Amino acid sequence: MTDLFPVTIYHNPKCSTSQKVLAMIREAGHEPKVVEYLKSGWELATLSALLHSAGLSPREAMRVQGTAAEELGLTDEGVSGQKILEEMVVHPALVQRPIVVTPKGVKLCRPPEVVKTLL
Repeated sequence: MTDLFPVTIYHNPKCSTSQKVLAMIREAGHEPKVVEYLKSGWELATLSALLHSAGLSPREAMRVQGTAAEELGLTDEGVSGQKILEEMVVHPALVQRPIVVTPKGVKLCRPPEVVKTLL
């Protein structure tokens, strides 16, 4: 397998969408750096930069289904992006996945076909 350029995927191995995106990256000839963010967690600056590069607000990147987002009050309209971002660092599962980084950009790859624009 030839790695044409560096690819990083912020991945949840239990997520079928994330699994599909990882397979698509590999099928395209890349062996990505796989960051299992549920294990490694997030650094505030890294997550903030990724979301900014992807053109996403913390609210747009927040996963609600299967997370503590509602219990934490994060789905309320008045909650700031900064508060959501801070809670994403404490609760990594709040971040929608997968996020893929290549020299062509950063995207939240939902649906999986979005990754093709980065490869």
